[in-house]
Amino acid sequence: MNERRIVFVIFDGFQSLDLTGPHEVFQYADKLAGGYRRQIVAPRPGPVASSSGLPVHAAHGVADLDPGGIDTLVVAGGTGVDRARHDPELTGWIADAAAGARRVASVCSGVFLLAAAGLVDGLRVTTHWARAEQLAREHPGVRVDCDPIFIRDGRVWTSAGVTAGMDLALALVEADLGREVAHAVARELVLFLRRPGGQSQFSVGLWSAQPATDSLRAVVSAIHADPGARHGIAELAACAGLSPRHLQRRFTAELGTPPAAYVERVRVEAAQRALAGGDDPVETIARRYGFGTAETLRRAFHRHVGVAPSDYRDRFRSTKEQI
Repeated sequence: MNERRIVFVIFDGFQSLDLTGPHEVFQYADKLAGGYRRQIVAPRPGPVASSSGLPVHAAHGVADLDPGGIDTLVVAGGTGVDRARHDPELTGWIADAAAGARRVASVCSGVFLLAAAGLVDGLRVTTHWARAEQLAREHPGVRVDCDPIFIRDGRVWTSAGVTAGMDLALALVEADLGREVAHAVARELVLFLRRPGGQSQFSVGLWSAQPATDSLRAVVSAIHADPGARHGIAELAACAGLSPRHLQRRFTAELGTPPAAYVERVRVEAAQRALAGGDDPVETIARRYGFGTAETLRRAFHRHVGVAPSDYRDRFRSTKEQI
């Protein structure tokens, strides 16, 4: 097999896990199957301070590393990206390297460097949810979707924050070397193989606001306590001591989403845990968590997770059984 050259781009203030996570994935894949050569490049060679202060040695600077012949270019993110993206030598080198690379990838806010290099105009990309609004505002030609943990649009792959970079790297390894090698890498690194790219960045506790009033806190607690119970608008209104219409308005205002959508997300997350942790049939899980039928659960899973429940179980359970 031809050797694949993987080049990681870092800069002062990069997020160390954006580099070390994907680097470890490719390193162990190389140990198992061979075929990966890894290099680290920065604006200048030598020690590069990460945002946490951890120094990493970059063997190459952009002035001395040939941008040609790269298989996969991986650009880290971090707080320093705001300065790095205004470095014309760095963004010019990224553009030159990307022109001949088979694949281009970014982790977290590294997509800002891809945008500065003119590589994502017209593409659908993701980034850390906290930077999504800024990315969309500053680059209106880019289609920003901050929900998935990673997105592939043609040969450009972008991922959300930190650990999502490892999910992206596993997906790249699986595309190159097959599912078995990717499984082995995931086992070694004690990772799930692999979170689907379409899976949301947000658990319910992250994507929703917290209720501001006792009446809605009672409603939210009831939903989480028993996701499969009857949680129609009438039942939730009775729990809150409000009229259904008033509850609908208050819930949407305080939590940022309608009650029915909130209930569905909680139920999907409960079903995810059940699929990964047990052997109950999909039909049983669908009934237990309020979906009624396996088909209803399947549609909800595709909306929120991006894969079918059976595929989700296969990915999570097969890895867990072997680590």
